[in-house]
Amino acid sequence: MNLKNNIFTALLLAIGFILHQITPGLFGGMKFDFLLSFIFISLLINSSLKNTILTGLLGGLLSSITTTFPGGQIPNIIDKLVTCILLYIVIKLFKHFNFNFNILIIGFISALGTIISGTVFLLSAFLIIGLPAPFTLLLITVVLPTTLINTVVTTFIYKITKYAMNISGLNLRQL
Repeated sequence: MNLKNNIFTALLLAIGFILHQITPGLFGGMKFDFLLSFIFISLLINSSLKNTILTGLLGGLLSSITTTFPGGQIPNIIDKLVTCILLYIVIKLFKHFNFNFNILIIGFISALGTIISGTVFLLSAFLIIGLPAPFTLLLITVVLPTTLINTVVTTFIYKITKYAMNISGLNLRQL
């Protein structure tokens, strides 16, 4: 992985971090995780294993810094790393079967990633520190709405990012 790819990933994560920072905590200290959208875009644009691990660890650390969930630091790191690795497998499968990465595929990957992330976060938080409300309630009131919002945000930002990359001549494809 070259420096240009690392810088682009860091830039995407920084933008996501800022959005995550300004998002207020909602029910039980949970908040919409806009950092996930930028994590997904990073994985879609540069789907190498090294970038996946880097993105998962950095995304988890950045997310843990801004969490409003009591004791949510460790669950944030766990969920971002697990989500990135699972999405890496999904993206590689889509590429193996020559799927065109259109809006529907991008939306599916975003929705799947958000559901994985939210579920892993809630499960790890439950096991490590406990939950402030029932698991199902948090899943319905926070994870599912976040899934809808992240799906729209990710597809929109992905299109803008790809357009900007085409205009600037930036090519991050792995050889």
